[in-house]
Amino acid sequence: QVQLEESGGGLVQAGGSLSLSCAASGHTVTTNTMGWFRQAPGKEREFVAHIRWSAGTIYYAEAVKGRFTISRDGAKNTVNLRMNSLAPEDTAVYYCAVSRALGYPILYARQYDYWGQGTQVTVSS
Repeated sequence: QVQLEESGGGLVQAGGSLSLSCAASGHTVTTNTMGWFRQAPGKEREFVAHIRWSAGTIYYAEAVKGRFTISRDGAKNTVNLRMNSLAPEDTAVYYCAVSRALGYPILYARQYDYWGQGTQVTVSS
């Protein structure tokens, strides 16, 4: 089992920035990829970004490319998401997730094995 805990959400004005962090604990040795998803009200959960834990390979959704940056801290078992130039359409609950799957990229929620509880990000216009 892997436990994930997100932090860093909040309210920000359009054009502003926020940073999210996800701390992993438990049986993290099986982690291949850590990713971020988001879910807005009435919408399906959508992929945001992921990072391969050992190689550091990164993949972004088109909607966030150039604005969001994912990074990892191996010593702390954390993955971070820096979000710049936020827009109201970025408003959602953001979830951290871990996948044991091989392959690249890993874009679908069903490919992830463990999830955090989510953190709310609200961008006002």
